[in-house]
Amino acid sequence: MFHAIVFVPVIIFLVIVAPIWLVLHYVTRWRSSRTLSREDERMLVDLWESAKRMELRIQTLEKILDAEAPQWRRPGP
Repeated sequence: MFHAIVFVPVIIFLVIVAPIWLVLHYVTRWRSSRTLSREDERMLVDLWESAKRMELRIQTLEKILDAEAPQWRRPGP
């Protein structure tokens, strides 16, 4: 008799409550992970600034090479 009193609520919990709880838990975690954290945003800005600086350096280097070695862009033999 005692087993039936405990067994039925446990089965109901495992079949109905636990799956809903798990789904809601992971939906909440998924939604919170979709957005960037402040640290991620800061890192993205730093990477963007580094890429811009690299682009300017490459353009400057290409101008110097164009002036001093105009044939540098031509493929080799």
